[in-house]
Amino acid sequence: MDGKRMTIKGTGPMELDAFIKDEYPDRYREWLDTLSPAAKKIYSGGVMAFELYPLYDSLIEPTQKMCDLFYDGDIKGAWISGQYSAKYALKGFYKVFFRFGSPQFIIDRAAKVFSTYYPEGKIRVAESSSGRCVLQIFEFPEPYLILEYNIAGWLEGVLELLERKTRKVEITKSLAKGDSVTEFVATWT
Repeated sequence: MDGKRMTIKGTGPMELDAFIKDEYPDRYREWLDTLSPAAKKIYSGGVMAFELYPLYDSLIEPTQKMCDLFYDGDIKGAWISGQYSAKYALKGFYKVFFRFGSPQFIIDRAAKVFSTYYPEGKIRVAESSSGRCVLQIFEFPEPYLILEYNIAGWLEGVLELLERKTRKVEITKSLAKGDSVTEFVATWT
C-alpha cells in the first residue's frame, strides 16, 4: 500500500460512520459500496472504539468517498464531518468539561488526547490566550489535506459546543502542502 502505515484509534472511523448514518441514512449503503475491499471490511465488520486501524483504509479513503458522493468532491465535507465528530465524541462523560472548562482548557485537553487517536502523530499548543489558540501538528508521517480539514472542523465543533457566538478556525500552514507543521488558528468571542 505504498508506505501507508499510520494507524488511528477506532473512535475516528466510528464518528465518520455515525455521521454518514445520521446525515445520509438513505445513502449509507451507496457510500459503503464505493469503498475499497479493505475499507469496506472495516466498516462492514463493526468498528471497535479502542482498536487501531490503518489510517488510510479506515478514515482517509472513506472520507474522500463521502466528499465525492455527498459534496460533489469538495473536501469541505471533511470539515463538516469533523464538526459532527466533536459533538459525537464529546458527549457523555466529557460534558462536565464543557460545563466548567474554558475553550483554552478544552483545546489543551484535546491536544493531549490527539496521540491516542493518532499514535504516530504529535501536536502542541503553540499559543493559548483569551479568544485565541494556535495548535500545531509537528509530527505526522502521512499528512493528508482532507484530514487537516476534518481536524479543523472538529475544532470549530468544539467552539460551537462551548456556545461561542463568533468562532473562526483557519489552517494557516499544512504538512500536506509541504510546510514544516500543520497549524490551526482558532479565534472566538
